[in-house]
Amino acid sequence: QTLTTLHNLTASLFGIGAGILGLESYPGFLFYLFFTLLTSALVYAFRVRPGIIQENKSQGTSGIERYFRGSLELWTGGLIEGLSGFVLTWTLFYGLVRA
Repeated sequence: QTLTTLHNLTASLFGIGAGILGLESYPGFLFYLFFTLLTSALVYAFRVRPGIIQENKSQGTSGIERYFRGSLELWTGGLIEGLSGFVLTWTLFYGLVRA
């Protein structure tokens, strides 16, 4: 739930960035894909991985499934949900900057 909310919020911010930079077509979508995966990597590095290491030391067994349904959910969970917000803010700011 929290990761999906984070992806939705950052998708709008990435749309603002892509619109201000004037990206069009594939470069804009690659911009979104790259930064969404970067966001997931940062969440994993700073929140998930330290928790897994901490639990491994204290209990002996744990995994990413404790926090997410699977590793695919961590990396691509908010990819589709945030796409509409990205495209909305991308086109808005592209139009504002280019008009």
